[in-house]
Amino acid sequence: MSIFSIGISGLHAAQQALYTASNNISNVYTPGHSREVVQLGESTYGDGVQVNAVQRQFDQFVNSQLNSSSSSLSALASYQFQVGQIDNLLADQEAGLAPLMNQFFSSLEDLAGAPADPAARQGVLGSASSLTSQFRSVDDYLDSMQQGINGQIHDEVIQINNRAEQIAGLNREIGLANAKTGSQPNALLNQRDQLVSELSERLGVRVNVQDGGSYNLTFGNGQPLVTGSQFYSLEAMSSSLDPSRTAVGYQDSAGNLIELNDSAVKGGSLGGLLGFRSETLDATQNKLGQLAVSLALGFNEQHSQGIDLNGEAGAAFFAVGEPQVYSHARNSGNGELSAAFSDITQLTSSSYDLRFDGGAFTVTRRDSGAEVAADHDPSAGTLSFGGMTLTLSGSPAAGDSFYVNPLQQAAGDLQSLISDTADIAAGTASGSGDNRNALALQQLQNQPLVAGRATLSQSYGALVSEVGNRAQTVQVNLTAQMALNEQLRAQQQSESGVNLDEEAANLVRYQQYYQANAKVIEVGATLFDTMLGLRA
Repeated sequence: MSIFSIGISGLHAAQQALYTASNNISNVYTPGHSREVVQLGESTYGDGVQVNAVQRQFDQFVNSQLNSSSSSLSALASYQFQVGQIDNLLADQEAGLAPLMNQFFSSLEDLAGAPADPAARQGVLGSASSLTSQFRSVDDYLDSMQQGINGQIHDEVIQINNRAEQIAGLNREIGLANAKTGSQPNALLNQRDQLVSELSERLGVRVNVQDGGSYNLTFGNGQPLVTGSQFYSLEAMSSSLDPSRTAVGYQDSAGNLIELNDSAVKGGSLGGLLGFRSETLDATQNKLGQLAVSLALGFNEQHSQGIDLNGEAGAAFFAVGEPQVYSHARNSGNGELSAAFSDITQLTSSSYDLRFDGGAFTVTRRDSGAEVAADHDPSAGTLSFGGMTLTLSGSPAAGDSFYVNPLQQAAGDLQSLISDTADIAAGTASGSGDNRNALALQQLQNQPLVAGRATLSQSYGALVSEVGNRAQTVQVNLTAQMALNEQLRAQQQSESGVNLDEEAANLVRYQQYYQANAKVIEVGATLFDTMLGLRA
């Protein structure tokens, strides 16, 4: 045993401790850095101290909880930002549809009071033009949100793929470092955990730690995203059912691109976007379309029962967008479907999936998943359900599927067709003083035109209320999630975070430790010199 070797081992331990404390201080603001602590132990042969490890203060369980919480928080924040825009749009007392609908029916009341008055007739045309213009404006805004979400999905997928690829690369580097040095490469581990944290903010992932410390990441229904040094990329792709929508595709281990349902992508800003689109944006646009169709067709039907100033039956007053039908991109038959509205009392705000089994069609509502009874007339080649009649051309093959969105373009294509005041059919017989049809048109305001259950105002009010309630619910959940996230982050930082005061105190302690060991060596040198003097 040598006093020199004991002192040198102490110097080495003190030096490593000083390096560690200094590294903690310099990385106090580095995202993802976990505080490091030197683990010292007595030398095997009792000749001083040895550095057993530089240990990273990291709790995998707490970190997993924090990542899960951050994923939920990011999803809610993304959802809240989007739904707030719709809520503000619909609830605006000046720019909303409610005052313009009231103004339109008020102009019809003025017309009923003076059916031959050119000013009253012009008032009807002007208010109709303003109302249809606002319907189109609201729908254009919602369309812009749809396109914006398509672009955001592209951006999110790029960021997710970048991080998944980096995590797979770090898995490989960490494994090589472990094999080469036998110790944990703390800096690489910090980088990997920071990337997992960033990834969780964009997509809900689950981490499984393999033997050897490699991370395996899965998402959705258990699809692997990272397995060791291998990663599986996502892809922003056109939906096979509706090419105007961007869907998320997944490259499996065989290289196949699989289109994922929106519901399969949970958590993170990507999950929040897809959830908002399917739960709120689509539903809002469809209900707006249902309102437009109910107004247009209900008004047209009553207007056709009147007589205009030229003695002619009332022509169509409004035009509205027809139902949209899309064939699945992988259909093997050549069947095509076209659709038209038939009975507005049966019209719902849902879209539909159709599947041909070789002899008949199965119709399923998208909003509830319920199967819908349909009237299929093979001889006429028609299929009727949900207030629509679909006409088949060509021959579909067994297994072919179709997507029907009856209301996607309804509000966006709503317009008033009459420009000549004389064409307004205010009466039910020839004569400029007849106001009976004008009264009937004005009374439509109080008729249950929407699905045979609600007036136009009631339906719009319900839509505004539904979006407002959803916005409020998301905001409440977001506030609660923020509080939970802060608690978990504080817990994680108490374990892994760097405290500058504590590290400054450590510097003083380890400096004293270093000086004390230097003194041991100095004493050893003095003793050695004394021994040499005695021999002389």
